[in-house]
Amino acid sequence: MKKQRTCVFKCASCGHEEPKWLGRCPECGEWNTLIETAVNSRSSPAGLTSPGSRGKGEAPQSLPLSSVDPQEGSRIGSGIAELDRVLGGGVMKRSAILVGGEPGIGKSTLLLQAAAAAETKGRILYVSGEESAGQVRMRADRLGIMGAAASRIEICCSGNLDDIEAIVNAVRPVILMVDSAQTLRTSEAGLIPGTANQMKFCSYELISWVKEHDAALFLVAHVTKDGLISGPKSLEHMVDTVLYFEGPVSAASDGDCRFLRAAKNRFGSVDEIGIFTMGEQGLSGVENPSLLFLVRREGELPPGVATAAVLEGTRTLLVEIQALTVPAKGAISRVFSDRIDSARVSRVAATLEKHLSLRLSGHDLYVNVAGGIRIAEVGVDLALAAAIYSARTGLPVPAGTALTGELSLAGEIRPVRRIAGRVKTARNLGFERFLAPPGEGVAPGMAVKDIKGAMKLLFT
Repeated sequence: MKKQRTCVFKCASCGHEEPKWLGRCPECGEWNTLIETAVNSRSSPAGLTSPGSRGKGEAPQSLPLSSVDPQEGSRIGSGIAELDRVLGGGVMKRSAILVGGEPGIGKSTLLLQAAAAAETKGRILYVSGEESAGQVRMRADRLGIMGAAASRIEICCSGNLDDIEAIVNAVRPVILMVDSAQTLRTSEAGLIPGTANQMKFCSYELISWVKEHDAALFLVAHVTKDGLISGPKSLEHMVDTVLYFEGPVSAASDGDCRFLRAAKNRFGSVDEIGIFTMGEQGLSGVENPSLLFLVRREGELPPGVATAAVLEGTRTLLVEIQALTVPAKGAISRVFSDRIDSARVSRVAATLEKHLSLRLSGHDLYVNVAGGIRIAEVGVDLALAAAIYSARTGLPVPAGTALTGELSLAGEIRPVRRIAGRVKTARNLGFERFLAPPGEGVAPGMAVKDIKGAMKLLFT
């Protein structure tokens, strides 16, 4: 039988390994740097020990699904209601969560507050590769994190995976937070930190550790100029949940609203949204989000404004849709809309022009959502149509009216989910009229079946 290799020759300059001695390292080109080194028998390349690792010569084993302890899938409350909502009820044990967002949006603040408020008696390890321990402490003081909450948070300011693994194995945290994935590095994955190989190698080692030790991992990730997670796409496949933390308009915005969305969630819905406000004491959840997106006015509404009742996960939000139509500045009319898909705006405008003979092809359309929230739910169609019609004709939508419904290309108002809940939310906020397709809770005189009937009911 072939003997198992007991030593290798490792370059003292770059860490490259060769099975036999060479005068010059083929990786970095340095001479006489290959040193004989004993082979490490650890099962993990980064040395993260696992209590469940099988011994030498032991064959892998399977087990019946019915014998698996269901407590292994339990959750840890983060102590932040909006974060728990997006995660599906809390932080799932043995899961990895990737959090991305624009620079300065509040990712580190969110994780530090979650570390302080987590509903667990175990220790929490916060690994910072971008800030010093003093800077993290300054942020904690500003957020009011002190006493018992601060004492259970361990700080490690390093991006070296070997240093992190030693501390992780010593502390055995219940929750591990790493800020950020781009700062992780190890000599076994190359010389330059932040590369695709470094991110995949280091992240995989940390993900493997938490899955074997009944812990949870938060990984902060940078984003590209397009707002997507920076680095290899396989990083998003490796984790269980991908969260995007975003502001109302852009990274340069001074708005204090923050929105947390899930692009991937193996343990919950991706339709939920967490809404925060950023203040001097950090992030705070919004109890009644509709108050953020409704502009309080006295008297009649101005033309081009309509209130939509939309669903974000299990929660009903009332948002103000604003529209403006002006003569086109060129030969081709354009649509300017960053909070509602411009293709949806064009489709609604084409339906109005076809079925109501409303001339829109020679006008530029500007559409906005008050508060800066992005709306993708189909229930916004009827309110969007009313706002565009109002802006083009100059007729205001009657005050105290909320709308919901999906608009088909045939001009029909199609039913949407949970109409009764939308009606109830609108009435609690003082809306006396609720225009919607026929459904539970909709008053007989307010039920509409097509766009002609809806516009006639609103503007005559």
